[in-house]
Amino acid sequence: MKVLVANLGSTSFKYRLFDMDNEEQLARGGIDRIGSAESYCFVEIGSEQVELSVHVPNHAEAVRRCLEQLTHPDTGCLSDASEVSAIGFKAVHGGKISGVQRIDAEVLTEMEKMNAVAPAHNPPYIAAMRQLAEKLPEIPLVAAFETGFHQTISDAQKFYGVPFEWAEDYHIKRWGFHGASHRYIGQRLAEVTGREDMRAISCHLGGSSSLCAIRGRESIGTTMGMSPQTGLLHNNRCGDFDPFAIPIVMEATGKSLDEVLADLASQSGLLGLSGISGDVRDLEEAAGEGHERAQLALDVFVTEIRRHLGGLMVALGGLDAIVFTGGIGENGQQIRAGVCQGLEEFGVVLDPDKNATARGETQLEAAASRVQLWTIPTNEELVVARQSRALLEGS
Repeated sequence: MKVLVANLGSTSFKYRLFDMDNEEQLARGGIDRIGSAESYCFVEIGSEQVELSVHVPNHAEAVRRCLEQLTHPDTGCLSDASEVSAIGFKAVHGGKISGVQRIDAEVLTEMEKMNAVAPAHNPPYIAAMRQLAEKLPEIPLVAAFETGFHQTISDAQKFYGVPFEWAEDYHIKRWGFHGASHRYIGQRLAEVTGREDMRAISCHLGGSSSLCAIRGRESIGTTMGMSPQTGLLHNNRCGDFDPFAIPIVMEATGKSLDEVLADLASQSGLLGLSGISGDVRDLEEAAGEGHERAQLALDVFVTEIRRHLGGLMVALGGLDAIVFTGGIGENGQQIRAGVCQGLEEFGVVLDPDKNATARGETQLEAAASRVQLWTIPTNEELVVARQSRALLEGS
């Protein structure tokens, strides 16, 4: 069985093709600047990489181009597009619909109800799903919702202190996101340690960031809530924020509610605090040159990680491992060092030399550490491919 996994942005489409008989990645590729006069396409199959510039008006055409590349007689790895058993989507928020679903009218309708909650994610996915269902009806479409992994979280962790009817009628709960990444970390950690009882905190740190407490292979708590804007501050999203501050900002600036929400969703986080960038690499460089607000942004980021780390550690009743993943988690040695600093009393002792040279999947703890410290590259696409296969096979 071959499964194509799609990762969509508003103007981008990235994909990986897996042979699920052995979970081998056959190809990867993508298209940027969809809808512009000139789109950038690339496909990598084995050692062969093809790049070209073409006009791609929408996501359905992007998928068609992708299948065209994959079935090219000279460089492709498929003899025909019919070899693709499903297209799997790392979908974000379906409200009352979660888990893994065949995409149909009901799924799309429930996703649309969550557009205001996930404005950067749901609309492009819904548009692409509709286009693909129309243009490629012969290929099953599967949505693996990021909220699905967090369905094991207790009600005490899910409910806000708001009128109970809001949760029941409007789905105002802590849903959690980055489910595919945290699921992969839980699975992989069990594999590499040989233990199914690990109490671990998965730190997915990147353009958007979240922590997840995992016992065995199940989520028992996470930092993101009703929307992907919550929890830790992100590259340009605010993270946790007091809603009672919004009327003050509206009155002081004359901005509408939609405008303030747009600022919180796209002009805040690391970018908003620093005033220069939402990229940790840029901020570390600027901070090294004495830029005070860049250093402030980094300090707030690390402090928030540590604050949530402590709460999740208590929820787990102890800690066996901390795993760093995502672009910052895997590469940000200064961030990792800041997170672990001064936690010796909790059994967390980072080895500075291992941290400085860490590449790929490796351990970082010193000999004296009771808690294992890991960097593990995540593989969200493989998780979605596995979930798509399981749905089609009825397992």
